[in-house]
Amino acid sequence: MSRVCEVSGKKTQMGNTVTRRGKPKSVGGVGLKTTGITRRTFRPNLHHVRIELPDGGMRTLRVAASVIKKGSAKIHFKGSMITVKLLKATRGRNKRRLEALGFKKPV
Repeated sequence: MSRVCEVSGKKTQMGNTVTRRGKPKSVGGVGLKTTGITRRTFRPNLHHVRIELPDGGMRTLRVAASVIKKGSAKIHFKGSMITVKLLKATRGRNKRRLEALGFKKPV
């Protein structure tokens, strides 16, 4: 499974770590010297999120934390794009307990 956000398409990117020594000229030194450049990866902060679909079904998505922070996402559903809220879906014992108490699912 690749490290790709299913909503925003964020994926692993490559970059450099630049190691420098010396004192900047702005502080009174003779300038910074680069002593090494190493390749590194920038990985997206992915989480598994279960969402409730309009027809009552569930779907698990692998999404970036920035998408979760926004609170909603556009996904493919029955051939079209729909916007769903990214609320934490209740499951198991908790779901049955809430249904027994008469709580309705959030819209």
